Order: sequence, then structure tokens, then C-alpha cells
Amino acid sequence: MAPRVRFAPSPTGFLHIGSARTFIFNWLYARRNQGTMVLRIDDTDFDRNTQASVDSIFEGLAWLDLGWDELYRQSDRLELHRQVAWKIFEKGLAYRDFTPASGEAEQREYSAGPWLFDPVMRELPAAESQRRAGAGEPFVLRFRVPRERSQAVEFRDAVYGEQSKLPADIEDFALLRSNGMPTYHLASCADDIDLNISHIIRGQDHLTNTFKHVLIFQAAGAALPVFAHLPLLIAPDGSKLSKRKHGPVVSVTTYRDAGFLSHAFVNFLCLLGWSPKDNREQMSRQELVDAFSFEGINHSNAVVNFTDADPFDPKAVWLNAELIRGLPVEELAERLLPFLPGAELNKMRKVAPLIQERIKLLSDVATAADFFFVDELPPYDSAELIPQKGDRSMALAVLEKAQQVLANVEFKHDALDQALRAAALELKIKPGQMFQPIRVAVCGRKNAPPLFETLEVLGPETSLQRIGAAHEQLRAAFTAV
Repeated sequence: MAPRVRFAPSPTGFLHIGSARTFIFNWLYARRNQGTMVLRIDDTDFDRNTQASVDSIFEGLAWLDLGWDELYRQSDRLELHRQVAWKIFEKGLAYRDFTPASGEAEQREYSAGPWLFDPVMRELPAAESQRRAGAGEPFVLRFRVPRERSQAVEFRDAVYGEQSKLPADIEDFALLRSNGMPTYHLASCADDIDLNISHIIRGQDHLTNTFKHVLIFQAAGAALPVFAHLPLLIAPDGSKLSKRKHGPVVSVTTYRDAGFLSHAFVNFLCLLGWSPKDNREQMSRQELVDAFSFEGINHSNAVVNFTDADPFDPKAVWLNAELIRGLPVEELAERLLPFLPGAELNKMRKVAPLIQERIKLLSDVATAADFFFVDELPPYDSAELIPQKGDRSMALAVLEKAQQVLANVEFKHDALDQALRAAALELKIKPGQMFQPIRVAVCGRKNAPPLFETLEVLGPETSLQRIGAAHEQLRAAFTAV
């Protein structure tokens, strides 16, 4: 039977990169096994849900460009959750707890250790429980953990192996809050049962919850799904990644907005806590699908290497640069456009091959190629025009000669190459000393794409205008000295 997996984010914040990896691993497992990928928005925490969070989840998942087969919202399924809760109650496996503020009891610590249950409420006679509920007294519906039995609650995790916990160590957790709303534990399990989820693939931080979920599945008379818990993503200092501590580096949209290609990001996340076992790192989408298995998932948490100075893991940047180098020029040009507002596509098609080997992120176009798309260069130090082992007089001579030569040459690579090398011979200087002042004049910097290709894209009018302006700037500085 083909597997059915689900990704079930809560819309209480942005799409976290750890959540994105969970989605990706679910997607890979479904596609590897011809299964179904279910997206379920777990939006029953109405006090914390925000539309901005919902938007962030869909924006982030849309950017990953993997897709899903079925979509549900948990808030549309509240009646189902309540039905499951009351069926468990009718079996004698849950009870009403009328203790004030009992919904928060699980979070309280007592001198004897963590709170487990209120014996008075647990043993309240059925008639008394019904009378108080009928009188309108608020209550929390709690699962009656079978703590009197010695048999452990057990399941086999597809990643971490056999798991076991004594019922005596599990609190009587809530199924319904005093306002009638389902808790996370109940809603999640009720939906997983109803949607026939066969494999629950989620973060290792949910592993302790799974014992409660096993009890709910058993109480509801449902078969247990396969559980597979994933190692967590952690910061270089070993702490759990969080927005409060680590800022936007943990948000998927930060990578999108910085100019990562979606597949490079997917490829990077896959290598955090999983390995194809053959030392491959750069993998296509189909290669990831073909290689993915639970056996390849590591037990230890995965470190995302970033610093205050550089928010992105070097491996993520490397993978992105490699993927950029392999893009067809037409596609690269289109992807670069959003990162340089005002740029025109036809010109970007000419610029893209000049910077393809020089950029690591799409956003690098703003610093690697901005001079192609402005009418006037921003100010730069005229001293940059002076060639290595040269002086201002040499730079002035080069710029004057360049204006003469370039006014009468075809702006094609070979013609420009021959003309400027010949000019260097006439001036009795090295080609590099000829090229540097021209490069700085037309680009506004020393570090720029190859000169002849750059001149060809800029064209004679812009090139000559900038060389003339550089000559005037340097002459003015020379006179002032």
C-alpha cells in the first residue's frame, strides 16, 4: 500500500528551516514510494495563529517548489476532533477534570516531581461527573493513562529504534480544553487517523509526545502509523535554532530573499541530518528522491554553521554557487532581474554570462553588475585609475589613448583586444597597465568582469563617456596636487 505522509505546521510564526526540512523529508519519502503528500495546517491555537504566519508558510513552501497532493486546515475539522474525544470518554478511557485552571496543570512542578494527575478528579464517580457537567461547571477532558498496568507504552521509531516508557511516568494529558477546543495531541491524532496517515515523519523534539499519541491511537481503535523522528537543527554553539536568539537566519524566506536558488536550499537542507552514504553532496531533485531512506538519517543533531558576520552556512553558499554556474544563461538572466530593480532583460542576458562564475548568490548581481545598468557611476577614488607600478601620468596617457582607439574600433571582443594591446605597445607599457585604468573608468572598480566583454556590453557611447569622465577626474586631481 502506498504511504500517506503529512506535514502539519502551526501558523504561529514564519516557516522555520527545520520545518522546511521536515516537509522536504516527507515529500522525498512520498515521491520515492509513489505515496501521497498531505499538507495540513494545524491552526487550532486561535490565540497564537496569525495570517502573516499562514502566508509565510505558503510563501516558503511555494518557493521550495515541491508541492503537495492534498491540503487541509485543522480548524475545519473541530467536530471530528470532539467526536474522537468523546468516543474515548465513552470507553472509560478519559474523564472530566473540574479542577480550576486544570488546563495548565501539566506545566506545574510539585515538590514530588512533575504533575501527573489529580486523584480526586480521576476517581470522581460517573454520576457526580455528569451532574457537575450538566450544571454547566467547566472542565477539561483528560486521558486516563493506564498507570495501574506494568506494561510499557512502546513503539519502534524508524530512525531511533525501539522506544519505551512506563505509563506511571506519563501525565493524564488533556484531550479537550475547558472551552471545548481540542488540544494538539488530540487534534493531531484524530486527523492522522481520519486522513489515513501511514507514516509520521517529524522532528525529534516530538518523540516524547509520541507515547501519548500511541495511547490515543490505541484508545481510538486505530492502527499505529510508522513513526520516524528527525535529528534537530542546532546552532554552532549547540543551542536550538530560534528566531529570538538567532534572528532571520532560521527563516526560509531569508534564504529566498538573499538569492538562493530553491533547489540549492533543498539540497543543503537534505544534507543536514541525512546522507546518501556515498559522499555525494550536489544532487538533483530526482537523485534525492532515488536515494532517500530512513536508514540514511543520522541520530545526532545537525549543525547549521553560521556566524554573526556571515548568516549563511558555507556549504549552502557553495551549493548555490555550483547550481548558478550550471544554469542556462536565459534562466539565470530571468532569475537575476528581481535583484536589480530597473534592469532590462535583454541587457541582463548579455551580462549574465559575464558574472555567472563570479557570483554565489543571485543578490550578488547588485554588486557584481550594477555598473551595467546605471547612467552615471557612483563616486570612486581616482587613485584606483593608476595602474600597478605606474603613476598618474601613465594613467592619463592610457585614458587619452583609449579614447582615441575606442572611437575608431568595432566593439567586439577580438577587435577590442587587438586594438588595446596595440595601444599598450605604442605607449611602451604592459597590457595590464593599459587595461586597469580603462576597467576602473568604465566599471568604477578594479574587481570587475573581463574587460573586452564588458566594453562590448556597455557599447561605445557609454564606454567613451565614462573614460572621458575618468580622464577629467584624474586630471583635476593631478592639477590639484
